[in-house]
Amino acid sequence: MANELWRLDAVELAGLIRDGRVSAREAMTAHLERLDAVNPQINAVVPPMLHEQALAEADLADRARQAGDAVGPLHGLPITTKINSDQAGLPTDNGAPVLKDFIASEDSAQVANLRRAGAIVIGRMNAPAFSMRAMTENALHGRTLNPWNAAMTCGGSSGGAGASIAAGIGVIGQGNDIGGSVRWPAYCNGIVGLRPSLGRVPAFNPSGPTRRMSSQLMSVQGPLTRSVRDARLALAAMAARDVRDTWWAPAPLVGEPLERPIRVALVTQVVGIEIDPAVIAAVREAGQCLAAAGYVVEEITPPDIVRVWETWHPIGLSDLNLSLRPQARESGDPGISRFIEFWFQLRDGADLPRYLDALVERDVLLRAWNVFMETYPLIIMPSCAEVALPAGIDVQDLDGARRTLRALSFQLVLPVLGLPGLAVPTTPVNDLPMGVQIVSRRFREDICLDAGEIIEAQVGQFTPIDPRS
Repeated sequence: MANELWRLDAVELAGLIRDGRVSAREAMTAHLERLDAVNPQINAVVPPMLHEQALAEADLADRARQAGDAVGPLHGLPITTKINSDQAGLPTDNGAPVLKDFIASEDSAQVANLRRAGAIVIGRMNAPAFSMRAMTENALHGRTLNPWNAAMTCGGSSGGAGASIAAGIGVIGQGNDIGGSVRWPAYCNGIVGLRPSLGRVPAFNPSGPTRRMSSQLMSVQGPLTRSVRDARLALAAMAARDVRDTWWAPAPLVGEPLERPIRVALVTQVVGIEIDPAVIAAVREAGQCLAAAGYVVEEITPPDIVRVWETWHPIGLSDLNLSLRPQARESGDPGISRFIEFWFQLRDGADLPRYLDALVERDVLLRAWNVFMETYPLIIMPSCAEVALPAGIDVQDLDGARRTLRALSFQLVLPVLGLPGLAVPTTPVNDLPMGVQIVSRRFREDICLDAGEIIEAQVGQFTPIDPRS
């Protein structure tokens, strides 16, 4: 059994460790052996390797349990963290050659909460340079491959986390999401990804104590997992208070009961964007699962959805023009520099009046969505307008960048509005993962998770998998 422990989800494995039926060392050994077996094929975990440290922490976890000490909800669980989040004693290199020697002096808020809950980090996960591409590759660590199909992207920016969780390396991957960087790689790899509400999970990187307004308003931390119940478990651990985050809010993890039956809006058409029929079928499949469970489902699009995703650009690119754009040119990573320049050619930055107008627009749009969600507390929408995107297409040429931005328009909606979203798999299409986003009101991740568990129970789980060529 020990050799197969990597197949278990976090909830089951945590129970076995807590009850003493499996030791943390046994769990750690199984996951490290799995890492060694499959990571060379997908390049999701990047140096330095943490085998000795992880096993030593597992031994401490076992001794603590045997002594009767209080243990956290993630006690002894093997997890992974992202290379853009500080972890004491390890590089926060952001995938950029110019940062390869930078070593973090303390844990970020997001990593600290996971470790305080008892999780043990077995590896650091790859991401595009500065985590601002939808494809995971960089000049420092190379490309991470999708374990389902190496020709298709594993997503970004938390692509290393997505690929590793799908391949059975760890049970929880820590990610962050300013434009889809948790939900998009979850979709690409056939797993679950939770983008919490703005203010739900504390976020702070000691190595970068200042954050521009786009990051303050749109960037959040969230887990990637193989099951919805694991996302619920991880959220509870990650949401613990950290005084370093000025946006954190002490909101309850479970809200007031909703009026029954719960009404669900299915987004199956949007004027101005072509959606692949297979994507529309996935949205309807998710809706059918909820309808069978007693939800009232209707195909209706929330107000001004195109205006919402278009509003990301004047907010985000204005800040990127001052911060990331000049950094990208000096980063030593040609991919990020090329994509950023394509992005600005296609969307342009924003002068101060446009930037301020966009912030006003955000408030108007959020109010309209809040009103809509009084009637439809749940919204099911595509994760991507296409089934999959070829790896590297975003930097191939201007048309490739345009296709990428168009396909991922749905990913930009939630960052603009600060709403929670859960990416869950649906039935694969032509041996490629497929899935949807479940959206709800701010701080109602519980509603998303409840719906996700219903869909998962009817559709099934499709990972872990062995990497395919």
